[in-house]
Amino acid sequence: MRTRRLLIGAAAAAALASAAVAPAQAGPLSAEITAADVNPAAGTFTTVPESDLSVLGAGDGTPAGAVAWFKAKLGSTAYQGYCEKAVENAYGTTGVWASANAHWNGASPKHTDGSRPPKGAFVYWNISQWGHVGIADGSGGIYATSIGGKIGHASSVNYFNNYRGWTPAAVPHQ
Repeated sequence: MRTRRLLIGAAAAAALASAAVAPAQAGPLSAEITAADVNPAAGTFTTVPESDLSVLGAGDGTPAGAVAWFKAKLGSTAYQGYCEKAVENAYGTTGVWASANAHWNGASPKHTDGSRPPKGAFVYWNISQWGHVGIADGSGGIYATSIGGKIGHASSVNYFNNYRGWTPAAVPHQ
């Protein structure tokens, strides 16, 4: 029985290590999102303690799966500075876009008309040198990294300043 526990522990450690692999948008965390990028008057956010999290696999490629992936990781700091990696992992893929800006520039169609993004849609902000991206909850809010310093939920797409708009829910591809 002791051997089995060690194997489970090793698998969990390997999963955590793979989540910490740096994507192409590496750089100082302070260059990602600063206090000036957050609009606290836009709504509330929710996180859970790190101790309440479990190691889960990537999303199943559906909008509902992407939202479920973020919900399962509420409170995690593992993706701080890696918003693009988080949204890609939520859809079960990784390494598609180098940054949120690259994703915004390459994805279509773009919706900049103020319409409410549907569940699982990608939402973007023009902040930091790499931009920022999250996943829409379908009710006007978002799941993203850097909400209270962790993966969290905000009740408005205007939680971050400089909202760009959204692109449809889909497994990221170029």
